Amino acid sequence: MSARDTILAKVRRSLAVSGDEAARRAAVAERLSDAKAGVIPARGQLPQDERIALFSKYAEKYGATIARVASIEDLPQEVSRYLKSSNLPASVRMGDDVLLKSAGFEREPMLTVLSGASDGTDLAGVSHARGAVAESGTLVLASGPDNPVTINFLPEHHIVAVRAEDIGASLEEAFAGIAATYGKGEMPRTVNFVTGPSRSGDIEQKIIMGAHGPRALHIVIVG
Repeated sequence: MSARDTILAKVRRSLAVSGDEAARRAAVAERLSDAKAGVIPARGQLPQDERIALFSKYAEKYGATIARVASIEDLPQEVSRYLKSSNLPASVRMGDDVLLKSAGFEREPMLTVLSGASDGTDLAGVSHARGAVAESGTLVLASGPDNPVTINFLPEHHIVAVRAEDIGASLEEAFAGIAATYGKGEMPRTVNFVTGPSRSGDIEQKIIMGAHGPRALHIVIVG
């Protein structure tokens, strides 16, 4: 027996069960199929415009910058503007995300787009957030070939596009959105919840930006 089998066997003996009881299995299956939501704070339960404003307020409070664009086709121009305003080279790293690819980055002739995962030498990367949490200003980033997780952490500047309709009220809505995208019982390998740029106060309680990831986070709300 493995260590896991040994531990589970001890648990079953202490409960005086075998693990094969039909009633217990049915109760577990019912609970998994009809999971109840916990208490959800009222702070983010707002109409869309107010919810987006609340998200922006908290994202900026924690050090992110915010831009609004009317459509995904406006994203490349906003990326170029951000790079120029930050005195950065006109180059970004990006995955194969369908939404980002539809933006038409090729229309920005002075902007170089590098594909695939970051190797740590990129100054700026672009990702698509699957969702966002209004009550805390948090982005929800799912990993995969379309949005490599390395882009979330290795470039010094992280530019994240999120659709306005994907900004939910609460963390619970964010998890529900992931479940709806991937299917019940399935999850991407990594889901990162990002609130503001990386920072640490471990050394003498002095805030250091970029300690464990990007030192700047720029969020582009699309729509």
